[in-house]
Amino acid sequence: MPAKILVVDDEIAIRDSLKLFLEEEGFTTETAADGEEALDKIEEDNYDVVLSDIKMPKFDGIQLLEKSAQISPGTFFIIMTAFASVDTAINALRKGAYDYLIKPVEFEDVLIRVKRLLDFKSVSLENKALRQRVSSSLGFQNIIGNSDSMKRIFSLITTVAPTNSNVLISGKSGTGKELVAKAIHYNSVRKDKVFLPINCGAISENLIESELFGHKKGSFTGASEDKQGLFKVADGGTLFLDEIGDLPLNLQVKLLRAIEDREFFPVGGTKSIKTNVRIIAATHQNIFEKAKSGEFREDLYYRLNVVELKLPTLNERKEDIPLLINHFIEKYCNEMGRKIVGVDNETTKILMGHNWRGGVRELENIIERAVIFAEGEVITVEDLSDYLRGSATPAGYPDSLKDAIKTFEKDHINKIFKKYDHDKESAAKALNIGLSSLYRKMEELGIPTKFGKH
Repeated sequence: MPAKILVVDDEIAIRDSLKLFLEEEGFTTETAADGEEALDKIEEDNYDVVLSDIKMPKFDGIQLLEKSAQISPGTFFIIMTAFASVDTAINALRKGAYDYLIKPVEFEDVLIRVKRLLDFKSVSLENKALRQRVSSSLGFQNIIGNSDSMKRIFSLITTVAPTNSNVLISGKSGTGKELVAKAIHYNSVRKDKVFLPINCGAISENLIESELFGHKKGSFTGASEDKQGLFKVADGGTLFLDEIGDLPLNLQVKLLRAIEDREFFPVGGTKSIKTNVRIIAATHQNIFEKAKSGEFREDLYYRLNVVELKLPTLNERKEDIPLLINHFIEKYCNEMGRKIVGVDNETTKILMGHNWRGGVRELENIIERAVIFAEGEVITVEDLSDYLRGSATPAGYPDSLKDAIKTFEKDHINKIFKKYDHDKESAAKALNIGLSSLYRKMEELGIPTKFGKH
């Protein structure tokens, strides 16, 4: 598909001549007479390159560049100016332009600059794909996020991974507990050994002991031969115990002994088996409360909870939704051989405003379905599931995605402040960010810092 270019200039002769020339060179080209018209087009469509004049009515080329960066950061700008001052060119470059041209422009010069910029963009995409492949080998491939809460999780993973300490990962369904467990394993010294997951709540109580510790032939009906348990199979590697809160109490004693002594007895066995596994456990339940009430062994809880990672829900990190959308679009386009470049603004607003009870997994399912049904290169509201189509844009949210995210963050932080009686330490803990990060975010969003206890 040919590259798409937008020419923005208030002089019709320049617009039309550049459009004609670029179309003859094989580019899909559109025009706009001023910054406002250009921004409308950029909001509605995807352009590879924008050629924009500096001096225009409504708002100028620099303002167009700044506004465009908020809604279409992948669009590259070349600024055209008749005011051949170094200051003008440098200012444009500082604001994010990739190149500039001095009027009157030479068509061949335009062609050289555009092709060079498109080549650069192509190489950038290739480098991004390479970084993603490298990231995949390190176990971070599907953990997407740039919010403060996710940056904290990434930092904790990096810190705890090289150790042999047990880790407890807590979080609601759809927060990515197994992905985090894999990231810890593949960034540890055990990365070349096995990562073995088991869902403690998905196996019947009479079989879970055999699955974990193995059994000897004849130890129970149906035990026709010896079987190695997962503690032995994962020797040298990592054993991921998902939904640890569902493990029966009688097996919690045996699990505790295996962790502390690094040895265990198979069902029906009389000889202990040595093992060297790292335990990463996960739960959607409040294990601390279960331990206090006697539903979970307190000594096992503290043995597993050497380091705890509490994963935020998607509703608690909505600023990551645009990144996740792009990630899932790319994933399913690769799987299905589709060509989809993104979602339109109305769809983004609906997804930003939705209450994600199913977390990231729900969002992924929504995008997978949308990729299947999308008729064009951009996902629209019509491609969403029925229960999302009627969702209205949250009251008071601006059209700009960047501004909408800031509005959500400000509203959410103020709501948490009210909930915790303006106690900043409690609010920071509830928001799953550090106190210094909270102060920084308050300053950025214009939230007063003088009220409250801290």
